[in-house]
This record gives sequence, C-alpha cells and structure tokens, in this order.
Amino acid sequence: MNKLIKMFVGVAIGYSMTSCYTSKIYVVRHAERLDQSTDTPLSAAGLQRAQALADNLKNNNIDRIFGTKYQRNRQTAQVLCEVIGKPYEVYEPHPTKIIVKTVEKIKNQNVLVVGHSDTVLEIVKGLGGSPTKTKIESSDYDNLFVITVKKTLGKTQKKLDEKTYGVLTLP
Repeated sequence: MNKLIKMFVGVAIGYSMTSCYTSKIYVVRHAERLDQSTDTPLSAAGLQRAQALADNLKNNNIDRIFGTKYQRNRQTAQVLCEVIGKPYEVYEPHPTKIIVKTVEKIKNQNVLVVGHSDTVLEIVKGLGGSPTKTKIESSDYDNLFVITVKKTLGKTQKKLDEKTYGVLTLP
C-alpha cells in the first residue's frame, strides 16, 4: 500500500509541476506607416523601429508571432521572424476576441502580437491587462505592452508592464 501511495503522490506532484508555467505576451502596434493607404508598407522610420523591436525581443525566447494580413504588420514582425527563425502567423484584426482566445490557449510559450492603433488596447485588456493609456494616437508607435502570465498550482496571476522601444519619431 505504501508503494501505491508514493506512486500516487509522485504522479500528482509531476502533474502539478507540468501545469505550472510562465508566459510572456508582447503586444505592439505596427511601426510607422509610409502613408495612409489601406495596405501601406512601413516608412524608413518604421523599418528602423521594426529592427529595434527585433533587437529588443530577440533574446526573449519568443515562440509564436502573430500579426494581421497588412504589409505594415508583417514588416514590423519580419526582422524578428528572421532573426529567431519563427513563422509569421496571420490573424484577423476584428473582432479582437479571436486573437485573445487564440493567445490564451497558448501555455508556457512567449508570444508577440502585432496589432493596430484601434486593437492594441483591446487585446491587452482581453488578455487581462489594465493599460494606463485610454487611446493609441495615430502618431503613437513605440508602446510595448508585456503581459506576464504565471500559473502555479491552479492559480493564475497576470501582470502588465508598459514599456516603450525604438527611437521616438516626430510627425
């Protein structure tokens, strides 16, 4: 009987340890646009910011990279995709609850989501963050929202850090 109890306790401990994890979710708006057309590429400043994003995140063990179908989003993530060898996964920008549900299902991995000025804050809130910003302005490209999800023994904690990256560009 003692062996059975020890085995059960060992399995329970093993299970609880495998269900514990920490994930980081990085949410950014695409970098600076070339113009206001629907599928505009990045401007020169935007390409510099994309490089800054890659430099900032390349050592953060990013497992998945999501962005919308638009050139500006793909180009924002592309440098990082190339540096770390991860594919760019396309999501539809609206409704944001779809990308939120997709990311919430990812356990024990770090994720980058590249969004738009009208979706970034919704995504951050949907993932459990409470950003201090109430709006992303059209000239605002340097926000880096980091949501840390820590699960230990059935309890999930979420923490939001609001950072910036890249060089501030003036319109």
